[in-house]
Amino acid sequence: MTNAAPTNSVTINTKSVLTVTLLSIAYLVVSYLLLGFKSDGLVLVGLFNLMFYASVITRKFILGFTVFVVYWIIFDYMKAIPNYNFNQVHIADLYNFEKHLFGIHYKGQLLTPNEYWRANSTTFIDIMAGIFYLCWIPVPLGFAAFMFFKNRRQFLYFSLTFLLVNLLGFVIYYAFPAAPPWYVQLYGFDFHPLKMGNTGGLARFDAYFNVGVFKSIYTKGSNVFAAMPSLHSAYPVIVFYYAVKNRLGWVNAIFAIVILGIWFTAVYASHHYVLDVLAGLTTAILGISLFNLLIAKWKWLQRFITKYEQVIT
Repeated sequence: MTNAAPTNSVTINTKSVLTVTLLSIAYLVVSYLLLGFKSDGLVLVGLFNLMFYASVITRKFILGFTVFVVYWIIFDYMKAIPNYNFNQVHIADLYNFEKHLFGIHYKGQLLTPNEYWRANSTTFIDIMAGIFYLCWIPVPLGFAAFMFFKNRRQFLYFSLTFLLVNLLGFVIYYAFPAAPPWYVQLYGFDFHPLKMGNTGGLARFDAYFNVGVFKSIYTKGSNVFAAMPSLHSAYPVIVFYYAVKNRLGWVNAIFAIVILGIWFTAVYASHHYVLDVLAGLTTAILGISLFNLLIAKWKWLQRFITKYEQVIT
């Protein structure tokens, strides 16, 4: 005898089909109006609908991962509203402050850490750096998938914390637009309203393996002037926090290594200053702390998470 589905779980009926269909159409229309035609949007809608209708478990899975879908949509839509339209982009001041705090004396010159590593790069470090930087999205998503099957409540805590940290980061992007180190290397201190990112030092990884992995990633970037905080540096911190919280044992050591690898690569590949990395760490700590405070104080948030958990369980 099979167990009945939980009362609050989403079933396939007229209401759910209509809701998913209307949301899918609305997303495609808004995306087209803001960004023009993009195949990524069709892939996202197709994948969501496929998983929603395929089976009960895939439906629960994709509904759980809706938090990450929301993150992606907001991130993508930032292309339509560049942050440099709202505030002055920080270029020279950030570069000079980085050099003042973390400058390295090398061959009679004072260099930023980015400049030092650019002059002292090696093929081995290029390869390891590329591997670490490829972890910045797969690791959080893989960890989320693991937590989905291990503990739905902790999965939701992790997902919502991830979203909150990103929202904090996005606010800072618009309040404090910041050019990455590679921008200074290519354009100096003059402002040019670029809309396409650059692979920076990661180009050496692509060149060594004769691939366009990072080139394809950075041509889709939402904002060139969003170096501070480094959310690349924040993501593995969130993963590490929830891994420790859920007592994953030796796996925590792997996540700690990933953190250090991504932090180093962010600077080594000239995508972020040390200041950006520290800001990313601070944003992660602030987001984690704020979420824990909200979940303890806001009863409506507790009720929302409980209902959400029932839907995906």
